[in-house]
Amino acid sequence: MVVIDELFNESVELLKMLISIPSLSREEKQAADLVELRLKEMGLQPRRKMNNCWVVAPDYDASRPTILLNSHIDTVKASAQWQKDPFTPVVEGDRLSGLGSNDAGGPLVALLAAFRYLSQRPQAYNLIFAATAEEEISGPNNVAALLDELGPLSLGIVGEPTQMQMAVAEKGLLVIDGEVAGKSGHAARNEGVNAIMEALPVLQFFRDYRFEKVSPFLGPVKMTVTGIQAGSQHNVVPDKLSFMVDVRVNECYSNQEVFELLQAQVPCKLKARSFRLNSSSISREHPLVRRGEDLGLQTFGSPTTSDQATLPFETLKIGPGDSARSHTADEYIYLSEIRDGINTYIRLLDGLVF
Repeated sequence: MVVIDELFNESVELLKMLISIPSLSREEKQAADLVELRLKEMGLQPRRKMNNCWVVAPDYDASRPTILLNSHIDTVKASAQWQKDPFTPVVEGDRLSGLGSNDAGGPLVALLAAFRYLSQRPQAYNLIFAATAEEEISGPNNVAALLDELGPLSLGIVGEPTQMQMAVAEKGLLVIDGEVAGKSGHAARNEGVNAIMEALPVLQFFRDYRFEKVSPFLGPVKMTVTGIQAGSQHNVVPDKLSFMVDVRVNECYSNQEVFELLQAQVPCKLKARSFRLNSSSISREHPLVRRGEDLGLQTFGSPTTSDQATLPFETLKIGPGDSARSHTADEYIYLSEIRDGINTYIRLLDGLVF
């Protein structure tokens, strides 16, 4: 049986290798190749679909519930503010720097270590580990592309940097495009209907409207107008104003419900880009959450969107690292955070019955 120290050391080495491979969203092939190779070297039997790799623990039993351990191998593009080479892993004391070290390489390797430990011990559940692509862009070839391959899933652990605290709810994302109609005319004469003026009460509505249901973890649904386009000539009354709204949805509503409520309130055409990134949550009474609380872990609601949004079963977002470091120059994670992550994942899941 592998021991924690061995798992930790191998996790750090794998993370260094992943940092060394550019793995932007939709360009994860080399990183997926590496993960697949390492899983085989560990004596496991991985499966592959596009740039996604997964492995099922031995002794799968269809009569038992199945837990999915999932994190992503893609990264955002390194910003110009990096002072170090983002693809060169650098260890300075307890700190490991490199693109993707914190988001989400640390959670990924810690989950893999926990999978290896837990799969060698009798459990009341089946266990699947999946390293997946396109999380950063919520792409169609992310973990959701594997759901038909994985069979029924009862619970998911989504590895994201949360300082190993439990995100029991996560806001969904709904992007809406709107269009307010006017009528063109010459600006020098009293003619036409100015779409900009017509849009003012609509934009004010999106600023001021409050949804009735407020989440204890995620608070209210939050709407922000983030783009406007109207007019192209100074002497022509604009006949159309287009705008976009970023809507962060709490778990009290589905994206479809929010959209329908909004469309009923405004006198213009709205179009949702997608309904797929819904809010997610897990009951505070779930045995996994209660065990976490017994271990002293805190619960909170996460304002950021992850692959949780595409998983249609209960999930808990938790992982080593800090979300505040994600997408920042000279990204890093502490090695001690990875070790703690491995231990905490094991303590959460070893012997869990649900």
